[in-house]
Amino acid sequence: MRFRAILDTMPVYKPGKRVAAPDGRSFKLSSNESPFPPPPSVVEAIARAAAEVNRYPDAGCRRLTEALAERYGVPYDHIALGPGSVTVAQQLLEAIGEPGVEVVYAWRSFEAYPLLADLAGVTSVRVPLRDEAHDLEAMAEAITDRTRLVFVCNPNNPTGTVSRTAELTAFLDRVPEHVIVALDEAYREYVRDEDVPDGLTLYRDRPNVVVLRTFSKAYGLAGLRVGYLIGRREAAEAVRKVMIPFAISHVAQAAAVAALEAEQELLARVEEVVKERTRVRDALLGQGWQVPPTEANFVWLRLGDRTAEFAEHCARYGVAVRPFPGEGARVSIGDAEENDAFLAAAAEFPR
Repeated sequence: MRFRAILDTMPVYKPGKRVAAPDGRSFKLSSNESPFPPPPSVVEAIARAAAEVNRYPDAGCRRLTEALAERYGVPYDHIALGPGSVTVAQQLLEAIGEPGVEVVYAWRSFEAYPLLADLAGVTSVRVPLRDEAHDLEAMAEAITDRTRLVFVCNPNNPTGTVSRTAELTAFLDRVPEHVIVALDEAYREYVRDEDVPDGLTLYRDRPNVVVLRTFSKAYGLAGLRVGYLIGRREAAEAVRKVMIPFAISHVAQAAAVAALEAEQELLARVEEVVKERTRVRDALLGQGWQVPPTEANFVWLRLGDRTAEFAEHCARYGVAVRPFPGEGARVSIGDAEENDAFLAAAAEFPR
């Protein structure tokens, strides 16, 4: 059997794992999931939809697309969907991917970018972070006549840092009109810094800007996989063309519509996460850690060569964190009990 040669060079994506302390306690803070279950109204919508799974889902996701168009005040044909925003990113790369094409992104950023770029047959151009944040000036300088797409993860995963209005608009002014800029806003709902622009305000005046968002984080539907892109009609249409038929299940579509209807309840839960985020970061700073300001639902600890050691230490407390060997650890914000368990582990880590 013969397979693509690129597969021999690609690491397998590693999802956040679970661990358990000797006393059986287990706290999963490795995947940036919501610590809350779906609201009752969303659970009811899931149950109703589950009784109809003998039928194929709506391939066009019409009801969900209509709900998103109404929620954000955008045209129906400016929306494309996929099973999670990571797959929407894959669809976007498939839509622009040809031999010789380059995609620019910060590094470290979302770990799926290089994997998806390799699969699409495009060349990655990684621009190092500066002070744990996107170096947008260097990213603009990295754009060549072969660049067709730029990812800007805002807030950035895994550091939680943000690109603010002045620097982001200045960057967009430098990007050629034929180069797509994908603002990956998977954690937008957690942003409280008023100087971080909403990508949907930027896309309206810039035809080459598209926005990626998800129901996996703030909306608490990580297990059902629904993401979407909002951009001009040409971009959304191209992304829809490469979507696998029936990729978003009937249950997932029903749940996402119900989640939009329960948005105020869900955003109140997001506010609880934001409060815990502040408490966790303040406690870490009090312990002597250096923690960059974060606008996402996680914190970042730059640990270098001690990253694996720190992850193993936390595991002994029953706390699973997300290590990036040689660089640092990303720790999701959970509920108060989960966060207290992590803070206890962090306090005891020998430094």
